[in-house]
Amino acid sequence: MAGAKVLGELISGIGSGRRAAPLICSCGAKMNSKGLREKTILTILGETAFNRSMYECPVCGRSRYPGDEELDIVGTTRSPGLRRMMARAGSKETFKEGSEDLRVYAGIRVSPKDVERVSERIGMEIEEWLRVEREELVAREEPVRQLKTIPILYVSYDGTGVPMIPGELKGRKGKQPDGSAKTREAKLGCVFTQTTTDEKGRPVRDPGSTTFVGAIEPAEAFGKRIYAEAVRRGLYKARKVVVLGDGARWIRGLAELHFPMATQIVDLYHAKEHISNLCKLLFGSNENRITHHRIRWWTDLEDGNVEKIAREAKIKLPDDPELRKKAETEIAYFEENKERMRYANFREQGLFVGSGVVEAGCKTIVGQRLKQSGMEWSVPGANSILSLRCNHLSSRMEDFWESHTGLRHRAA
Repeated sequence: MAGAKVLGELISGIGSGRRAAPLICSCGAKMNSKGLREKTILTILGETAFNRSMYECPVCGRSRYPGDEELDIVGTTRSPGLRRMMARAGSKETFKEGSEDLRVYAGIRVSPKDVERVSERIGMEIEEWLRVEREELVAREEPVRQLKTIPILYVSYDGTGVPMIPGELKGRKGKQPDGSAKTREAKLGCVFTQTTTDEKGRPVRDPGSTTFVGAIEPAEAFGKRIYAEAVRRGLYKARKVVVLGDGARWIRGLAELHFPMATQIVDLYHAKEHISNLCKLLFGSNENRITHHRIRWWTDLEDGNVEKIAREAKIKLPDDPELRKKAETEIAYFEENKERMRYANFREQGLFVGSGVVEAGCKTIVGQRLKQSGMEWSVPGANSILSLRCNHLSSRMEDFWESHTGLRHRAA
């Protein structure tokens, strides 16, 4: 309480008294002072009240409180510092757990609903900040000459399902027995760099170089998102650009559209999974043949002999029409991605051949927070939390807070 009292005294003069210049409304009219109004705000030190001037527009009736604007408390009774704490808590755990942790660790009593509202509002503010940045980056023309200071820049992206409220699933096809959906796909991307390899020639990711972006949105919009992040991270300064993915068509499509000069690599683990699926389709319940061909074709895959795998598999197609069709689809996956599966060559170049970074991101950023038992999200709510978590793990929260004006970045 003593701290809150001192804080109240410190901010008591903000936003009150005579102004050096008139306050102009957004409609262009000069606003009139309506005297002082008291406001009580909750801070990390407790509740405090202060008086600030109110201004009203005689034309459109809009009101403004310059003190609220200067302290970054427009439309809220929570201080910026407290909102930062609430948003961090809400992004890391359930809103109920975040509320409880703030009470236990900081003596701050806010309801789970308060944590939810603040977390989602700040998440939306981050997304708007990123949208403006993204549009500026995408609008830039490709530099004619750039000093190539980044040895290798990796771009990797994937998708994972997020459980949604029924209203977000109407008319959407899914994997449920009746063909309905319970989830929407959150697309997550990461950008990181590589400078060296270890003593065995294996690639080493540069420490602290990984940043993330993500949202539930169409592939076209996500393509601009991941491209803008790559540009921000130095796309045109990279000597080599590598796109890592699972070989899905939307992943290939975005790579060809936004990173046409990149080396595309299909994640080796996913390719091996497709080998395993192919063997099961070709050899049914014969475990010996499944194991034999899986091991042999995995070796061929590691060597980059993709055509050999497809050629041998075509000879062994089953008679059953349904199984045959599925097997042909698997074979087509290898034929379409053969140039992205030259793993021996990629390893000789000291490149990563696995998309483990973005897959780990799907688990930590999306899975640990958005896919807990019983959770159901709206698209805006999920995207707000995704923005918070991506920004935090990308070490960009200070960039966001510093982008605010006046005292917005302060913890008071």
